[in-house]
Amino acid sequence: MIGNVAALRAEVKERQLKLQQEYERTGDACALLRGRSAGVDEVLCKLWTSLDFPATLALAAVGGYGRGELFPSSDIDLLILLPQEACPALQEKLETLIGHFWDIGLEIGHSVRTIQECLEEASNDITVQTALLEARLLTGNEKLFATFEKRLHGNLDPLLFFEAKKLEQQERYLRFNETPFSLEPNCKDSPGGQRDLQVIFWIAKAAGYGGTWHELHQSGILTHEGITLAESCEEFLRHLRIRLHLQAGRREDRLLFDYQNTLAERFGFVSTDARRASEQLMQVYYRNAKAVTLINTILLQNMGAALSPESEQVPQVLDEDFQSVGNLLDIRDEKLFERKPSAIFDSFLAMQESHELHGMTARTLRALWRASDRIGPEFRADPANQAAFIRLFTSPRGVVHEFRRMNQLDILGAYLPNFGRIVGQMQHDLFHVYTVDQHILQVMRNIRRFTMSEFAHEYPLCARVMSEFDQPWLLYIAALFHDIAKGRGGDHSELGTADARVFCEEHRLSTQDTELVVWLVRNHLVMSQVAQKEDLTDPEVISNFSRLVGDLRHLQALYLLTHADIRGTSPKVWNQWKGKLLADLFFQTQHYLEQKEAPAPHGIIAERQAEAMRLLRFFALSDTVHERLWKQLDMVYFLRHSAEEIAWHTRSLHYRIFNNQPVVRARLHQDGEGLQVMVYTQDQPDLFARIVGFFARAGYSIVDAKIHTTAHGYALDSFVVLDIEKRDNNREMVAYIEHELEHRLVHQTPPEAPSAGRLSRQVKHFPIKPEASIRGDERGTHFILSLIAADRPGLLYAVANILAEHHANLHTAKITTLGERAEDVFLISGGDLNESASRIRLETELMDQLKI
Repeated sequence: MIGNVAALRAEVKERQLKLQQEYERTGDACALLRGRSAGVDEVLCKLWTSLDFPATLALAAVGGYGRGELFPSSDIDLLILLPQEACPALQEKLETLIGHFWDIGLEIGHSVRTIQECLEEASNDITVQTALLEARLLTGNEKLFATFEKRLHGNLDPLLFFEAKKLEQQERYLRFNETPFSLEPNCKDSPGGQRDLQVIFWIAKAAGYGGTWHELHQSGILTHEGITLAESCEEFLRHLRIRLHLQAGRREDRLLFDYQNTLAERFGFVSTDARRASEQLMQVYYRNAKAVTLINTILLQNMGAALSPESEQVPQVLDEDFQSVGNLLDIRDEKLFERKPSAIFDSFLAMQESHELHGMTARTLRALWRASDRIGPEFRADPANQAAFIRLFTSPRGVVHEFRRMNQLDILGAYLPNFGRIVGQMQHDLFHVYTVDQHILQVMRNIRRFTMSEFAHEYPLCARVMSEFDQPWLLYIAALFHDIAKGRGGDHSELGTADARVFCEEHRLSTQDTELVVWLVRNHLVMSQVAQKEDLTDPEVISNFSRLVGDLRHLQALYLLTHADIRGTSPKVWNQWKGKLLADLFFQTQHYLEQKEAPAPHGIIAERQAEAMRLLRFFALSDTVHERLWKQLDMVYFLRHSAEEIAWHTRSLHYRIFNNQPVVRARLHQDGEGLQVMVYTQDQPDLFARIVGFFARAGYSIVDAKIHTTAHGYALDSFVVLDIEKRDNNREMVAYIEHELEHRLVHQTPPEAPSAGRLSRQVKHFPIKPEASIRGDERGTHFILSLIAADRPGLLYAVANILAEHHANLHTAKITTLGERAEDVFLISGGDLNESASRIRLETELMDQLKI
């Protein structure tokens, strides 16, 4: 038997290789899948025969193997059907069979059951029931297998099966965040993947509607033109999954960055200066996925209506073009959009205007899908269509739902061709996790939520600002255009500005409204850059930003768009600290605009000192408690720290101004997540590197640092740190940080390098070009060091060590992490920075460290 198993193993390998070579030659995906299935059939039948099983048993293929579709690395699912429970002798023989499965190199998933056990498992688990529905006899007792099939189908309720598969699909969608548009989608299980097509056939088979696209057409479930689209989508996914398995050399259905570029080349895509081959492939994939989700929606709706006749209701006429069927919008004439293209937008307006409508009938969806071809220059130039499109923005409800529906049906891209170009376009900037079109719709969703009372607790400031903003619908238009020029080359903000201006003028927006939308598109990145990269305690920063904004309306609009934009990039990019920075910039700019002139620095300092004194009185401290410490602090300190921080420092240090021992104090952040940490100590070598190394090893990232040296030579440094590991134990860590960091500073232990971490796949495959620049400030006393690099564990520690080696004094550090991208700015002085050659050496060393 051992020799027989070895021969079968060799046969499996040889057949697999021949099938692969034939596929490479002919490109026939179905032949590969059928050939592999037939080859496994033959090998398994030989093995079954060689073990001389009783004639009362049956061996059946189930699942994908039962369909006769066996991908190169897919599992081979088997059912060993018994007439009754196995005796010990048979059990031993079955164990031998299962061992041989693995010996011959097959990835076997098996179950050994009686018919009754199959029925019980099927009734308890929809996945088991689905797999058994596709059972195919390989060898053994035909009568037993026929009885099994008869009883399985006899126990099957097509309507209950339909409802269960819909629920199962909803749960599957939730696992993938309900979007086909993630950057590394699963081409089998993600929405828009192969599973969405398989669901259609499972339900159709259970209901007796057929097992091919043509049979579904004959059953009235699918239109003739739908056959071509469905077959095209299915063929693309077959080729994609086959090539993915062959490239990975194992079962892998995720389109990981590791495989995307090679896959793209296999499909014939070639990289250009503007777009990688992988981006071109993925855009095709996303558009295919969009079509698959639509096919799935329409056909499940058709089958649901056919399976549940009692749900058929008398249509209720809405107007001359539309009616409602149940809670679905329906066209009264199949050819409505052909004879009256303007009704295209009317259908979406009808959805917005009726609270009772929750969707569209299958024939309405099909008609709209076909109607995208009716949207040409003449349609776009029609004032009635332009007015209807603007009404879609101004509706009090359903804005996001209908724009998503228009995108799904290719209506939005047909009406706005520039939007059509970014549908399915990837963004490899390492912090967007959605395609460009999905990001835009996500930003529109966020803006919409700012208007809804049920989300006010989540976005309190945005909700308040939005309630004061007079025309929220203008923000939807700005959101629609803010990234519309991505991927064209050049500055997408400027290119998008031109598109937005043309749109506003063609759609007859007022001069004032046009100016606002255009200004927002041009400047949509500015507020986040100022908030995250500049010193908000510097009056000049606020003054410059206020001059750019000009008035409160522009400030409100930019704040709302910026907040929505950042939150719409990725769940990982947004945090409370970014929210606080944006809010601080908003309030300071609002205050500046209300004053109409820049407040004098001494006025700001006096205000902060007065407020700090007021806060100190709450702790029953005297009015002179601050004097000794404040004598050691200069104007820069008071400009860079808030009144609350000044009071906290004073309360902690007023009685130990000349302390020989380091003082470390930590607390929960007052205005956001994370911790605030204050370090007060006589200056010592490598101080910043010690602190950075400590936080990194403790699992914290530094998001803000204010480094200050007092007049009497003490370091007074403040940090805001976030827990990288999301341990939710910040309160418990306060005592640990105070004790452990203080201990290290007392004993001046050498800086501890953080443990090395792995780079993400995104950084590996879409590297960021590192940048390091040093420029003098306007006063000529300090230098601004700017760094851009792929974020990774230990990056800040390495930078701190290099600065220490050059004896550079660090005054402030602005630490910004955007997804996988680190953008840090340091204010430094001292050492040999005044010499040009020394600055070049420092830049060179930093660049070497930033390179991966």
